[in-house]
Amino acid sequence: MARQHIFIAALADSGSVTHAAAQAGKSAVSAYQLRRARNADSFAAAWQAALDQGVRRLEDIAMERAIHGVEVPVYSYGKLVGTRRVYNDRLLMFLLRCRAPDRFTPLSPAHAGRKAATPDPNSGPGSPAAIAAVERVLEEIRRRRALTGT
Repeated sequence: MARQHIFIAALADSGSVTHAAAQAGKSAVSAYQLRRARNADSFAAAWQAALDQGVRRLEDIAMERAIHGVEVPVYSYGKLVGTRRVYNDRLLMFLLRCRAPDRFTPLSPAHAGRKAATPDPNSGPGSPAAIAAVERVLEEIRRRRALTGT
């Protein structure tokens, strides 16, 4: 039972079955076998809850990267000369679509009543309103970067 708790905690932290099983001193195969075993409903439910927590952790990491970027090394003539911060606008747009689908997804409930044959050019991801919303978010990120000097 203690190993199951270790496994579930490690799975919630890492999102990796292989890593969690190793932390518990078991193989990934044995963890999957236990999840499929009879009377293992509570273990399977804990497993799913741990994976859900792992996904939320990944969302947090993605949000952090979208807002603050990642630092990457800069080389010159094969030598490390410094680092620079790289921002991923596609990641930012993906997160906006996932977290605010009513404003950033063309097939969201706000758009459900619209006929597919006659798309409204004033809505959807390429619309002026959506572009303006993304520009506002990007401007806020630029403003924050300027304040922090990053």
